[in-house]
Amino acid sequence: MSKPIATISRTKEIMDKYKLGFKKSLGQNFIIDTNILKKIVDKAGVDHETVALEIGPGIGALTEQLAIEAQKVYAFEIDQRLMEVLNDTLSPYENITVINQDILEVELDKFLSEHLNEGQSAKVVANLPYYITTPILMKLLMARLPIDSMTVMMQKEVAERMAAGPNTKEYGSLSIAVQYYTHSKVVMTVPKTCFMPQPNVDSAILQLTKREQPAAIVDDEEIFFELVQASFGQRRKTIKNNLQRAFSDRLSKEQLQELFEGADIEPSRRGESLSIEEFAILANVCSRLMN
Repeated sequence: MSKPIATISRTKEIMDKYKLGFKKSLGQNFIIDTNILKKIVDKAGVDHETVALEIGPGIGALTEQLAIEAQKVYAFEIDQRLMEVLNDTLSPYENITVINQDILEVELDKFLSEHLNEGQSAKVVANLPYYITTPILMKLLMARLPIDSMTVMMQKEVAERMAAGPNTKEYGSLSIAVQYYTHSKVVMTVPKTCFMPQPNVDSAILQLTKREQPAAIVDDEEIFFELVQASFGQRRKTIKNNLQRAFSDRLSKEQLQELFEGADIEPSRRGESLSIEEFAILANVCSRLMN
């Protein structure tokens, strides 16, 4: 058996063999630390019954470690140049299927209904390309797919924002969007020295575990997310100022006053001080006033 892919020598050997350069536009930073990958697979709870979905396998370093533990691995790779590489590096493993497609364009509900058994669910385990982390996660979260959990590596700063609670500088609309659907926590940090080429920032592993029900009861999710987004429009401004600006064409000043009274929330507060439940109350009153 050859050396694991996630070593400096093997990564260089693969890059040289295929005359590969790192594509900055695709956020390609390959992991060169096998122990880190084993920890990710372990923290994701991958075992011989797991169907794992990987996004952006690169040259196959994490894919290999997933294949050792999982029943089946489906890896989505956007970069056509890497298909030949992956067919080569992952040839010892029969339980991997690599799909050359942009994950944002995949009909995942259809894909999973065709590839999962009745009652089975999948786990997402990935080192996400940093430039597109948020769109990928939001697509996965909002599609209500049979996915139990996502254990994903991303820029440390983004992971902290997704896991942040109220009254912290990291807490914002992204924290709420993620935590509305999942329980989220940062399970480990990964120094930049574990990558080739070295990125400018450290990374972290964020674990998102799907909630049985969303974190709050919301009458209209579209209004809820719009209101959350608007409340953080200008962080230093009060929610009243932010909402006045965002909803001026739909709510009169009197209705805005009614909104805060009906929700029993002080209009002089800032968005970062409201919990998800408080935003839900505000959004539910808001949708009643607008209908």
